[in-house]
Amino acid sequence: MTAFEADPLAAGTHIVEIDGVAQRYHVHGTGPVCVAHSGGPGIDWEYLRMPALERALTMVYPEPIGSGASARLPSHPHGYTRARYSRFLGALIEHLGVPEVHLLGHSHGGFVAQYHALHHPERVAGVILYESAPLTGPEHVAEAMRLVQSFAARHADHPGLPEVLAAFQAIPTISDDVRMTAVAKGLLPSYFADYWGREEEFAPFRASVRASHISGLDENLSPDVIDDRAGLGSLTVPALVVVGRHDVICGVRWAEALHRLIPGSDLLILENSGHFGHLEEPEAFARAVTRFVTASAPSTA
Repeated sequence: MTAFEADPLAAGTHIVEIDGVAQRYHVHGTGPVCVAHSGGPGIDWEYLRMPALERALTMVYPEPIGSGASARLPSHPHGYTRARYSRFLGALIEHLGVPEVHLLGHSHGGFVAQYHALHHPERVAGVILYESAPLTGPEHVAEAMRLVQSFAARHADHPGLPEVLAAFQAIPTISDDVRMTAVAKGLLPSYFADYWGREEEFAPFRASVRASHISGLDENLSPDVIDDRAGLGSLTVPALVVVGRHDVICGVRWAEALHRLIPGSDLLILENSGHFGHLEEPEAFARAVTRFVTASAPSTA
């Protein structure tokens, strides 16, 4: 691992080389260190910027390899497994030079954070599983489709609905960054509790979304299957599970399952949010996360 800067937690943009691959990350705020892993996989990190948390925490936002300005694997768009992302998380934590950090993983980033906390808990003070789930696969897809159908029924007369449904149908056709970005933007109204009711507020966010195509397959073109149900009972670090009541992708059913499976975990349901509680209810989100982090932060923070 090679670093290119003297102070790895100075405010601003940094580059660290891990296994010969350059990863960018960004530091904002002051306080206990919290590393926030964005989702997708492949969505550019900026959507997860959380200024309300930065008032009390040092937020470290990696640009996961394969996305944004970080380098790509030779096997791109394949090979971005949770084990690989976890390897890069561990190396980044070591590079930051603090005894422990909190991990916040959003959506697919939640899958990564829970994997890392299960397999490499030694430098993790706590984990925030934000719109995550204990598994992927047919059961997860069926629940998402049920919730999407409910969303469509509620908005049957809205002129924007056909674009959203067309984006869902186009997911299997994604093969490059341009198509990935277009589909992500098309899906977004269904990811909010009330996108069209707050469109003036959220339209700039939708327009700014950028994404890279990542296949979800390993180097051998096999799916990176996720099923953590058997292991979550052995999670040893404090955990906070956060979900929006109206999330259609990693909804309340999965947050409640995580809460049941993880001993001593806390559960926060944001009643007026979908998949993006840090945007829809930023103050309630920040209060809960800040309280959790400061309560479980190492004394040396």
